[in-house]
Amino acid sequence: MQTLKEIQESIIEEFAIFSDWTEKYEYIIDLGKSLPLIEPQHKTDENIVKGCQSNVWLHADFQDGKMIYKADGDAIITKGIIALLLRVYSNQSPKEIVNSDLSFIDSIGLKEHLSPTRANGLVAIVKRIRIEAIARTK
Repeated sequence: MQTLKEIQESIIEEFAIFSDWTEKYEYIIDLGKSLPLIEPQHKTDENIVKGCQSNVWLHADFQDGKMIYKADGDAIITKGIIALLLRVYSNQSPKEIVNSDLSFIDSIGLKEHLSPTRANGLVAIVKRIRIEAIARTK
């Protein structure tokens, strides 16, 4: 199993292949299209991430000492961002998640290429992921 740091380094390497942000957005859209569907029973008001421009649902499970996240959104770019975040955070221990920094977001330039509302949504999703992890560290 890869560490959070190793996964982030892989993502940075993948994004380095692209020469401009049009190609990076296309890649993010493709990631969103490949995001596994969340079970309909998890698309509840309780699982909606507050602070996102579009609807985002995040469901967290704790299995064998690892956090398992499933999520969905109703905007294709948002789904791609979700796919990246789940790739980094899912199957990691709560402690690793709580103590992590998301260096890949700045390294690939994602935050600076998002609209202010999407950037706020990104922060809201990360915050919710960490809150779910914190709840499992007690």
